[in-house]
Amino acid sequence: MTSRIREHLRWVVALGLLAWGGLAQAEEELRFPGDEPDHKLVYQFNKGDEATQKAILFSVGAMLRKWGDNVKIVVVAIGPGLHILAKQPKRPVSEETKQRVSSLAQYGVEFHACGNTMKSLHWQDKDMLPFAKIVEVGASDLMELQEQGYAYISW
Repeated sequence: MTSRIREHLRWVVALGLLAWGGLAQAEEELRFPGDEPDHKLVYQFNKGDEATQKAILFSVGAMLRKWGDNVKIVVVAIGPGLHILAKQPKRPVSEETKQRVSSLAQYGVEFHACGNTMKSLHWQDKDMLPFAKIVEVGASDLMELQEQGYAYISW
């Protein structure tokens, strides 16, 4: 849908809701598929301990519940955190964590895998889960996402 048609549809819906008395609410809720979200968030996932992993994944889920399709979330896995994206992790990753990661990916959360860390572990693309996006350097990915307006969260 072109931006011109999308804007026209917004006005049609807004005018209809204005006549009905619900314009303020409609402007906050009116979103079309493909619209850019108002919020962008990147999490640094660089720890190998289960308690930290669960805390980060819980926070990601909480942001999805609060903002729905009005937030874009990226999790950049580097160092010991990379193992959550491996088909055969070399560090312990609980079944619960594996399931949460897969579930969040199905809800649109992007998981970026640090290619630098992968090299140090002698891993290739085929060693990673299918939804993992390989980036050359995880730290650079964090910086570039912040330059694009993503809020940065680290534990």
